[in-house]
Amino acid sequence: MNKPIASVARTREILKTYDLRARKGYGQNFLVDVSVVARCAEAAHAEQAVIEIGPGIGALTEQLALRSAHVRAYEVDERLLLVLRDTLQDYTNVEIILQDFLTCDIAASVRELKETYGGVSVAANLPYYITTPVLFSLFAQGRDIEWITVMVQKEVADRFAAPVNAPDYGTLSVESQYLYEVERLFNVPRTAFNPAPKVDSAIVRFHRRPETPQDEELTDYFDLVKACFKQRRKTIYNNLKEYLQDAQQTEQVLQRAGIDPGQRAQECSPGQFAVLLKEIRG
Repeated sequence: MNKPIASVARTREILKTYDLRARKGYGQNFLVDVSVVARCAEAAHAEQAVIEIGPGIGALTEQLALRSAHVRAYEVDERLLLVLRDTLQDYTNVEIILQDFLTCDIAASVRELKETYGGVSVAANLPYYITTPVLFSLFAQGRDIEWITVMVQKEVADRFAAPVNAPDYGTLSVESQYLYEVERLFNVPRTAFNPAPKVDSAIVRFHRRPETPQDEELTDYFDLVKACFKQRRKTIYNNLKEYLQDAQQTEQVLQRAGIDPGQRAQECSPGQFAVLLKEIRG
């Protein structure tokens, strides 16, 4: 039986066989630590259907396939299709789609998988340069995805999981924690990759909260949070006044929301921003 794809020896063999080099333009770094991919797959709640973004040569895909009824993996690098067909040939529950995930109809894909398999989660080793757009696409379109488990740059993980008033607490923290319970699971050293990136990574898991706002409300919420954090040194009153273009309304909505106009956005919880939005919307 073949060694796991994520083992150093097997990865080296695959890269040599297909004369592969990681493409910097795609942010590729191949995982070469079996324990890391196994722990990530185990934490992903992937028993029914799971969507993977950027399978690479199949290291995490293989571990997901061992635990899931169906794996749908989106890969943008056409060179890797032949590789994945080879490395994953023993797994009939894996579906590889050659497409940039950011261009796909996420809601339709999730709906289809949920109808067939009963539930959908997401698991991915995300290239650093697309972490935020991918996650916010999932946040906006993936209301039926209960669990999202991703490997991201350590500093980004810190920002997603940061508590109120922490140095890393900002728009990413508020917007993600408004929709999800965010849990930082464990760190992944740069030595777990080939080639090794310049920074360490971490696994973050998002568990969707049961009450999900409608699309229009969610868009307004994201806009409001960005506006309130526009200049971190400014008070929430000053940032909000610029956003609303009305000093009197700004004073009134802050008062009704129970927010001190002299405090800063980083002192407000996701729930307080929701109350503030409710007051603005009338």
